[in-house]
Order: sequence, then C-alpha cells, then structure tokens
Amino acid sequence: MNRADKAAQIEDIKASFAKAQLTILADYKGLPVSQLTDLRTKLNETESKFKVVKNRLAKIAIKDTTAEILTDHFTGTTAITTTEGDPTGPAKVLAEFAKKNDKLVIRVGFFADKELDLDAIKNLASLPSKEVLIGRLMGSMQAPATNLVSVLSQIPRQLVTVLQAVKDQKEQSV
Repeated sequence: MNRADKAAQIEDIKASFAKAQLTILADYKGLPVSQLTDLRTKLNETESKFKVVKNRLAKIAIKDTTAEILTDHFTGTTAITTTEGDPTGPAKVLAEFAKKNDKLVIRVGFFADKELDLDAIKNLASLPSKEVLIGRLMGSMQAPATNLVSVLSQIPRQLVTVLQAVKDQKEQSV
C-alpha cells in the first residue's frame, strides 16, 4: 500500500468516527468470509458500516480527537462498526451475532464522546429502537387528550339517558 492510499484510509477512518453516532470495535479473527458477508448484510439493513482496519492507521486517524481514548483497543484483528442513525440497531445485530458465533468478540464502543464497555453495549442492544420509543411517547402524550374527549362525551350521553328515563316515566303515568 503506497503513501497516498494510507492517507486516504486515514481520512476515511477519521470521517467515519466524526460522523458516527455509535462506533463499536470488534475482533473478527477466525470468521469465514461468508459469515463476515452475512454480518455486513445485516448491518447494512440498520444503516451501519462494518470495516476492517489496520490498527496503525486507525490510531493515527483518531489521534487528537475525542475517540483517542480507544487507542489501546486497536490490537489484533480489528473491525469498526459505525452508524450515523439509530445506535440500537448495530448494537443489537452485533450482540446477536456474537451470541451465535464466539469468534466475533466485541471489545469496546464509543457513544457521545464516551467509551462503552461490553455490558453497556449489551444494555444499548436491549433498548427498543428509536421508532418504538417515539411511538410509546406519542401514545403517552395522546392518552390524556383521549381520556378528556371520552369524559366530555359522557355528559351528553348521560343527559340523553336521563331525558329518555323522564319520557318513559311520563308515558307510564299517562
């Protein structure tokens, strides 16, 4: 690899870290290409990227950035998963894949300028997606309005019921 290619890879890695909502480093040693391809396909569905990097170039790329705290984790075979969207998606995919295949080892994550350990990544993976959370929030916000409409509609119904009872009572007395 010549110097220009290395510089381009460094800039690509730096851009990935800069744009990413969530970054996860994993060791993929021993995974066959077919399984890596399957993992990439699943991650693409969550709008995430899975990239194998050279550790030396990655360390250069994150130097003097907030992600520099990850420098010690670039050892062995390293793959970087990044997403600009919902951070729960790639965390779920990687956690499920790692459960089924012990050759993928999740090392560390990086979210909101903080390092995430394996437990934090598993907790993130257990959260519902952003869309589900927004749906729950909207349902909670809509519930008081729905209850108010229901209560207000009871008043005319009760009035009609009372009027019907008065009418029935007068018809019986006649």
